[in-house]
Amino acid sequence: MGKFREFKTSGGKQVLAGRDAESNEKLVEQAGKEEIILHTAKPGSPFVNIKDDKKKITKKDIKEAAIFCARYSQDWRDNKKQVVAHYFLGEDVFKLKVMKLGTFGVKNFKEIKIKKEEIEKFIKEQNKED
Repeated sequence: MGKFREFKTSGGKQVLAGRDAESNEKLVEQAGKEEIILHTAKPGSPFVNIKDDKKKITKKDIKEAAIFCARYSQDWRDNKKQVVAHYFLGEDVFKLKVMKLGTFGVKNFKEIKIKKEEIEKFIKEQNKED
């Protein structure tokens, strides 16, 4: 998959994240209709895709993917506080011609709050692996 950031949840699910507008565009295009996609409530984050059918994804997988999404967001970079992420199905994403590269609309989403401590813990764990 090359241009995406990658991560595996503790449940073994592959998670992909865009690195910029162009890779966000590709990430959303490749996501299946029944796969979960995440993005922070505020602009300036990667789109994140859990590569499995929604029926096989646990709440813990979603939480870990949300932390991964928040960790690379401008909201986290600029504020270092709690980040709110939205998650939704691939089938709920739409693109209008007037939307710039890497920007999408979403019909239905759920919200998940990621605490500052959860993001800091994730960063520490990632640094141990590097």
